Amino acid sequence: MTTPTSHRAARAPVQQAALLLGLVFLVVGALGFIPGITTDYGSLEFASHDSGAELFGLFQVSILHNLVHLAYGLAGLMLAGTAAGAYSYLLVGGAVYLVLWVYGLSVGHDSDANFVPLNSADDWLHFALGIAMIGLALALGRRGRRTDAR
Repeated sequence: MTTPTSHRAARAPVQQAALLLGLVFLVVGALGFIPGITTDYGSLEFASHDSGAELFGLFQVSILHNLVHLAYGLAGLMLAGTAAGAYSYLLVGGAVYLVLWVYGLSVGHDSDANFVPLNSADDWLHFALGIAMIGLALALGRRGRRTDAR
């Protein structure tokens, strides 16, 4: 008895993680443009600390902030195609989020330098995302690279 086989190779765990995070970033980016899910939607600015819009009434967002989430999501989907790409996405993306965390803590929330914009909830979410993404890259990357070597 033969078993049907897939012509598509199974995804390595690192690829699955990058794909999942990519999808989450896409959803979050899209939700940032939906009134009601984003509170004070009428005060949504392109890029300014004056943007009073907040995703889920908690995370300060702007059009630029939402577009960055959408871009991160697309990058995750594209780079999840290979284990090496997924590893890079998680590692570099995590490092970028840690830099963004430090940036958010360093600039005043009412400063013109806070153009993304970021509030305290964003800062600590960026810290958690950075640690999680780097942790996933390190924990899953080794297995993924062995899968690519076959």
